[in-house]
Amino acid sequence: MGRLLPDVHRELHRVNVLGDVVAIELSIQGTFLGPFETPAGVIQPTGAKLDIPTADFWYVRDSKIQEFNCHIGMTAMFAQMGVLPDFASAVTSSAAER
Repeated sequence: MGRLLPDVHRELHRVNVLGDVVAIELSIQGTFLGPFETPAGVIQPTGAKLDIPTADFWYVRDSKIQEFNCHIGMTAMFAQMGVLPDFASAVTSSAAER
């Protein structure tokens, strides 16, 4: 994220503690100033401001973090970057496989 959004920061919205699990609702925010490498090639930066919905889950045991999972709203991120899905190609590809 640091290369994609050099000014990246996180805004925390809610923190919930459920036993040994800490669930955090947040946004990853920044400006799309770095190249975004994909399997199809590099998407050049547009300068778009991104505000990506995210959820973090921290699993704690004996006061130590055992596991950390971060789930990023990729569909929202791609839409804000101006990267629209190519459903037509996906449909054609899956039909050819049948």
